[in-house]
Amino acid sequence: MQESLISLLETENQQQQKLNDIVIRSIEEEKLLSKKLYEFEEQHPSIKDAVADKVASFGGSWTFILFFLFLMIVWMGANVYLLTRPFDPYPFILLNLLLSTMAALQAPIIMMSQNRKEDKDRQRSVNDYLVNLKAEIEVRNLHQKLDLLISEQMKTLFEIQNAQMDLMEEIRAKLPPHSVGGL
Repeated sequence: MQESLISLLETENQQQQKLNDIVIRSIEEEKLLSKKLYEFEEQHPSIKDAVADKVASFGGSWTFILFFLFLMIVWMGANVYLLTRPFDPYPFILLNLLLSTMAALQAPIIMMSQNRKEDKDRQRSVNDYLVNLKAEIEVRNLHQKLDLLISEQMKTLFEIQNAQMDLMEEIRAKLPPHSVGGL
């Protein structure tokens, strides 16, 4: 009888060890996924991409707008009021040429930066999808593990209950016959 109780306890320990191994493996898999996601975030842009980002960042700032507004006012004021022989007289054809050239160059550079950011956003959404998919799989696995744990614990409990019943029958058999009816 003691041997069956010992084997039941060993079975329970084995079940606990299996669950422990499953949890450890799941944690390691999560580390692998998060490590892959961080590798994407840590990528360094090329020089041309970094320049495009800087140009887009400066070109879309109030500093650029105010600086350029100041530069245009100085340019126009110098050519209209200060210089006796203006290098760009009214209607400021040279200024228009410079503005058009700058806009023609700045627009594609800003678009390159936006495309890069769009690619990053797309990759982040793929990463978010992978994390959500992994979470869904883990939830399903946890449900399966809980179902398995409950069924194995029920089996173990029934075995323990049978062992208790056998012990009670052994005790009942050892009792004198007149005390059995009193139970």
